[in-house]
Amino acid sequence: MSQTAFTTAPLIGRDEELARLTGVLERARGGTAGAVLLAGDAGVGKTRLLDEVAGRAARTGTTVVTGHCVDLGDVGLPYLPFTEILGVLAADERFTAVLDAHPAADRLLGAGPDAAGGPDGRLRLFEDVAGLLADLARVAPLLLVLEDLHWADQSSRDLLRFLLSRGVPHRPGGAPERRLAVLASYRADDLHRRHPLRPLLAELVRLPAVERVELRPLPDPEVARLVRALEDRPLSDAVVHGIVARAEGNAFYAQELLAAGAGSGGVPSGLADLLLIRVEQLSETAQQVLRTAAVAGRRVRHALLREAAGLPEEELEAALREAVGRQLLLPGDDGTYTFRHALTREAVYADLLPGERSRLHGAYARLLAAGGRAPETAAERAHHSRESHDLPAALGACVEAADHARRLGAPAEELRHLEAAVDLWPSVPAPARPAGEGLDRVTLTLRASAAAAHAGEFHRAVALTRAALAGVGQDTDGELAARVRYTLAGNLLTVDRLTAAFRYSSEALDMIPADPPSRTWVWAAATHVAAARQIGEDATALRVGRQALRVAEELGVTGAQADLLISLAVAEGGGRRSPQGRERLRRARELARAAGNAPVETRAVFHLAMGAFESGDLTECLPVLADGLDRARRAGLLSSVYPLEIRYLQLLVLYTLGRWDECLRAAAEAAPGLPGAGGAFAISPALYVALARGEESAVERARALLEGPFDWMGTLAAGIVLTDAAARDGDAEGAVARLRATVTALGDGTTRRPGVAVRLAALCLAAVADRVTESRRTGGADADPAGWAELAAELVELARVTAGEDETGRAPGPEGLAWLARAEAEWATVVSGPDPAAWAEAVAAFGYGDGYEQARCRLRYARALVAAERRAEATEQARLARETAAALGAAPLLEDIDTLVRRARLGAGAPSAEPAALTARERDVLRLLARGRSNRQIGEELFITGKTASVHVSNILAKLGAASRTEAVAVAYRRGLIAPEPAGSG
Repeated sequence: MSQTAFTTAPLIGRDEELARLTGVLERARGGTAGAVLLAGDAGVGKTRLLDEVAGRAARTGTTVVTGHCVDLGDVGLPYLPFTEILGVLAADERFTAVLDAHPAADRLLGAGPDAAGGPDGRLRLFEDVAGLLADLARVAPLLLVLEDLHWADQSSRDLLRFLLSRGVPHRPGGAPERRLAVLASYRADDLHRRHPLRPLLAELVRLPAVERVELRPLPDPEVARLVRALEDRPLSDAVVHGIVARAEGNAFYAQELLAAGAGSGGVPSGLADLLLIRVEQLSETAQQVLRTAAVAGRRVRHALLREAAGLPEEELEAALREAVGRQLLLPGDDGTYTFRHALTREAVYADLLPGERSRLHGAYARLLAAGGRAPETAAERAHHSRESHDLPAALGACVEAADHARRLGAPAEELRHLEAAVDLWPSVPAPARPAGEGLDRVTLTLRASAAAAHAGEFHRAVALTRAALAGVGQDTDGELAARVRYTLAGNLLTVDRLTAAFRYSSEALDMIPADPPSRTWVWAAATHVAAARQIGEDATALRVGRQALRVAEELGVTGAQADLLISLAVAEGGGRRSPQGRERLRRARELARAAGNAPVETRAVFHLAMGAFESGDLTECLPVLADGLDRARRAGLLSSVYPLEIRYLQLLVLYTLGRWDECLRAAAEAAPGLPGAGGAFAISPALYVALARGEESAVERARALLEGPFDWMGTLAAGIVLTDAAARDGDAEGAVARLRATVTALGDGTTRRPGVAVRLAALCLAAVADRVTESRRTGGADADPAGWAELAAELVELARVTAGEDETGRAPGPEGLAWLARAEAEWATVVSGPDPAAWAEAVAAFGYGDGYEQARCRLRYARALVAAERRAEATEQARLARETAAALGAAPLLEDIDTLVRRARLGAGAPSAEPAALTARERDVLRLLARGRSNRQIGEELFITGKTASVHVSNILAKLGAASRTEAVAVAYRRGLIAPEPAGSG
């Protein structure tokens, strides 16, 4: 990608640096000259930032001229960037008279006497250039941009030193003649220890008018934003994450990788050539050391590199000093060397000849093996052995590495090593394979499927278990064959293949006799109980579950005992919502913890918290969920199925309780660790917040949950967001279509409906009710009034049926009843107009803890009261709804409430009351307003969107009776709502 193309990229993630540079420009326009030295690695975005600043300066009337330093080796042209600058200025008629008055212009442009006229001549030249710039700045504010200062010739460096130390800085009493700013960029990674620019930079940064700004690599989320902004077509998360990981914050590298389609492959040839230029400037010995280091990986230990390179210590140290001086390698305090950028290592490695590469890998493998075969080196040994084609050694090391990863609780790494071992197995002769119990291809594949499930790769887990099943033959041990089948059944449950799961769990149970009792039969039975429960075979689940629980207790199979207790707690009596069910779940949790079975423990935690949630005991859920996540984190299982559902439930509780900022923070913290496939649903309650706050991206992000293989929870979350969005937009047809698609996808093919159906039905009924109400208000004849009534009847019946019996076969808890109350109120509106009594019931029903939905019902209650001429009550309901909406930052709801208040003139003529008190969040916003923060900056500091911050600012202005932000701050100071902060605190 060309540099020109690069500068057209959007400027992302540079707000702070942009503010500092534009601040220097503003001060220069006011008469205080200044300069900035902009440092950063090649490709990090210096030119793009300077272009943005230059563009803004030009739009405000500043004259912008740029001079480029060019790498001409030892024969650099003197004053090259300043010559370029004066050439541009000479073409501008505004400056003709000024240039004519200064001989320096002619001398630098080659039309006058030789500029190199001894020390006195140089001094006169420098003074005349300073005077010329000052006179030019009198005509118009002037911005000089000097790019690539690391290539500047000696004369240019000397002139810059003079200008910044004597010519540019603002002098007391000076004024508009100092309307001058200088922005100079240089590559920090090119400044080796003896680079001639180093002493000049050290001198310049001590000057009061000069500041240094370092452009650091972009954070990963900003690189992801950049990559998506550069491409018109949607990009998969895998592609974006691959580019982000390899670019390491470098914007240019990210663009090159995107342009070459190399999210996870090799280094694009153009980028590789660019990276290798600096390598080729090293001595031959240093290049060889760098190539040897590249085979080791991103990081290499000094002792290991010494042995692999085969060089005397003095030669090695000299070569390393050279590579470190050129900033290709970074020394560590622990005796290691690391490539400054991973792509540099990739380019050096790719440049190796095949034989050279294989030889060096073999050397590393032998050296690591000779070092004692420590478990922590197993992954390195496996890699080097495989790349050097020593397959027996690679297979053994892969198994060792998988064992080590398992002990560390790193399932993703364990999966990678096990898959490598499974691939290598047939290529290694039987006598050369590692020996030991369970070391056969079927068992290794089964282990890999478990690691995949723990790493959140649920569909991969299914594929691996199917592969294990394909490897089961006539001579396979019967217990192993059964284990494969019930493991496959368990994995199929996680991807919602319920019928197939029941079939395989049945096969597993049939293969193992119940008598004599065995651990394998108990676990097969436990899996069969879970599968039977999922497809509605409740009698089978209870019969087998009770029998298996007795056997598990007799054999002391504590993990299976806990798992069976969970299934029975959910299936028997009052289920997980009942006191008896919760007590059983607590016992199951403790048994699983005692057995060290974290997957079963997290299953118990989920159902225990879900029981509390369904009972309306929302605050009781949070400590249980936090404990479950902590246990999963310590076991390395945060990406497995139940911890992901625990995460979803935690965010859902925070959302329901109105703790929206906490919900967003928790989602942002969890997002980087989510598995690539099937884990996005875990933070989807953040989409509920986004939709409620009016963020346009919420709908697209919800649609993304429907991409890829079917995911039950993702489909549920997307159904809620997309149905609600369509209903709010008045698209009744679209809302109903989304409801039907969601219920069909989540249903089990029987008359039983997913519990979310009552919520979706109520949302759709709202859109239908609004359509009918508007038709009545305008007196228009709807195209099909009977059709709307028929649709409303279908929707309310769906709500009633679902609320009569949820997916567990029991009456719903407070949440389901609240949505049913809203559905009934919407139905009444369709049939005969808004019914205040029905809406009063809906408001009361959401009082169990869902403040946002209660506020939405209050708004509709207020409309019903207005229609009934009960204006005082309507005013009160609108006030309560507005307080909630304002506190949550629910901008669309707030707008709807204000529209009702304005149209219905609620509160008109009422006596003035004391100003409403500011909420805690509004006080936070007010404090930042006093520091001069913008809405966007307020949002960033408080972890809310700029739009939400704007809502809070509007509320503050209204409550304080202020017409502007400045007046609001002044009023707040007068009333003592905020105290002046010490200077410099902001």
